[in-house]
Amino acid sequence: MNFRTEQRDKYTVVSLLVEKLDGTISPSLKSEFVMVNAGGVRNIIFDLSKTRYCDSSGLSAILVGNRLCKNSGGTFILCGAQDSVKKLITISQLDSILKITPTVSEAHDLMVIEEVERDINKEI
Repeated sequence: MNFRTEQRDKYTVVSLLVEKLDGTISPSLKSEFVMVNAGGVRNIIFDLSKTRYCDSSGLSAILVGNRLCKNSGGTFILCGAQDSVKKLITISQLDSILKITPTVSEAHDLMVIEEVERDINKEI
């Protein structure tokens, strides 16, 4: 398996377990994002801490996950990106679109804040 999916209380963590996020992995990753979202999950943390390389098809998979979460009223957070992957995200100007944290722990904290803000906005 190229990734691991772990359901948490208010979100799911999808961890990539390979060094390359490219055309060989992206289709199955997109499918995983779609299945997780279709299963009622609107918040996804995508952990890239083991990944050293990403190409345009990998960025496309990330954008699919982000769009699915956004369209369902949730949050997509990318975490653990290594320098080479961060550089590609910055060059592609996706750092202005994506929520990015250094660690899963920080992504969890941000996710909690996002959920609290949504709950407050519902009450207003």
